[in-house]
Amino acid sequence: MFGLGTNELIIIGVIIFIIFGAKRLPEIGKGLGGAIREFRQVKKDIAPEKPSSRDDTEKNKPENDPPLLGDNLAGKVAEQIPGVKEVVNVKRKVDKVKDIIK
Repeated sequence: MFGLGTNELIIIGVIIFIIFGAKRLPEIGKGLGGAIREFRQVKKDIAPEKPSSRDDTEKNKPENDPPLLGDNLAGKVAEQIPGVKEVVNVKRKVDKVKDIIK
């Protein structure tokens, strides 16, 4: 685990125990577990479905590849920021106008 041995992990655990105390450790663990669970759910929701075999990918290869997971996640996070959300909406409208003009 990251090149850490047993002794290093024990020392880190003792330091965390001293800093946060016995009452706060379960709360921290619960919060960390919830954050990891939520991230996995978002990752599952955003990730494109993968075909079952290689032959299917070559035969049914779409012309436009789906965006990468990082791009989707960055887009979702960026859309939650008020100023960025407005800019994204304006960009979409400009793209629609460009498509109509062509």
